[in-house]
Amino acid sequence: MANVTALPRNEDGIASVLGVLKQQFGERFQTGASVREQHGHTTTWLTNQSPDAVVFPKSQDDVAAIIKVCATHKVPVIPFGTGTSLEGHVNAPAGGISVDVSEMNAIVSVHPDDLSCVVQPGVTREQLNTYLRDKGLFFPIDPGANASLGGMASTNASGTNAVRYGTMKDNVLAVTAVMANGDVIRTAQRAKKSSAGYDLTRLMVGSEGTLGLITEITLKLQGIPEAISSARCVFPSVDAACQTVMQVIQYGIPVARIELLDAVQVRACNAYSKLDLPEQPLLLLEFHGSDASVLEQAEMFGAIAEEHGGSGYTSTTSTEERNKLWQARHDAYWATLQLRPGASGISTDVCVPISRLADCVNAARARLEEEKFLSPIVGHVGDGNFHCLLLIDEQNEDEMTRAAAFVSWLNELAISMDGTCTGEHGIGQGKMAYLSKELGQETVDMMVMIKRALDPDNIMNPGKIIAV
Repeated sequence: MANVTALPRNEDGIASVLGVLKQQFGERFQTGASVREQHGHTTTWLTNQSPDAVVFPKSQDDVAAIIKVCATHKVPVIPFGTGTSLEGHVNAPAGGISVDVSEMNAIVSVHPDDLSCVVQPGVTREQLNTYLRDKGLFFPIDPGANASLGGMASTNASGTNAVRYGTMKDNVLAVTAVMANGDVIRTAQRAKKSSAGYDLTRLMVGSEGTLGLITEITLKLQGIPEAISSARCVFPSVDAACQTVMQVIQYGIPVARIELLDAVQVRACNAYSKLDLPEQPLLLLEFHGSDASVLEQAEMFGAIAEEHGGSGYTSTTSTEERNKLWQARHDAYWATLQLRPGASGISTDVCVPISRLADCVNAARARLEEEKFLSPIVGHVGDGNFHCLLLIDEQNEDEMTRAAAFVSWLNELAISMDGTCTGEHGIGQGKMAYLSKELGQETVDMMVMIKRALDPDNIMNPGKIIAV
């Protein structure tokens, strides 16, 4: 595990809050060691920092009551959705109360004519899309994990469909949130656009629970396309695959998904998901539209891929075959862990302008081989985003040190290419050191001023994004 900073604890305040919340919430207030540990550490390699208690609210009023008690005693509040975040977002470095919104999982309303819906934060993306299917609608943001929509909004998640449909910030129309003093705010109406005042919706989306706790989200929806086609194509090198991606984007082909798996990742997916894909760099694609447009997109991609040495190009409209292929992609994390049993995975992501994608991926692969790390590269490369998952023996101090150095090097490489240290994982605890390098200290100082203005006692998810 990588050590993270502990913050000063308000022992008297925590003791007072535990007593009040236990009386208010009964069985929905838990202090058992296992449930606290579960809510302090999930898929991250950062050291577990457990909260002092976990509360399971069922309503916005419950959330407001929890935060008002914590505000009175100046005790931290840490939002928790499904725990799939990767940068220590749910750790409790100063102790405090984890607020698990999993029981706030109602789909409040759907407005088919407006292509929008309103949901509580505990609704997961799979739950929402299952509900919407019979209405001919879907929500396109797909980070792979069956994450909660509250967590996805809080981290500005994206994923495989981002190249066509954007990220959470492009698909959230409004949020309702309980702020650090217990006040409830709504950031916008359901209209698709507004020029009314500051854009507080965008302020809350991506704020990682450091400004307030989201209790309701208004989302844009899409109509299920008339036709969906998935395709795959292998390449002689990662560079050839990246060059193909760049040309596809520059030509304006409206691909919905375009994913890169390097040879190591393909090998892992074959073994884990019982596939027989050629173990070479691979692009997985999906095309959405009418029957004619999907066919045209596929043909245009095939011609570009052939120019760059692509081969074995196949496509399918079979729902079963498409789901099998994309499920294998979504299971890539778990598949990778099987390559080195007993090892832990250090997952990190960066994003660069599409013109620098090949340079960044090639440099990352060269550095991984130089360090002799077993690490696939996989990414949502249509928008320049890719991930490395280093398989590390956490008991080996040398491996841990070199792995941390690699992550640092990759973050700084992406920033030097006018990119970002995090395309979609967020800052959390793990990437705080790189925010000023990416945006400048003056920008970070402005974030600090916003945080202090909205949360003067620093109770909302402290120790994340910025040091206050």
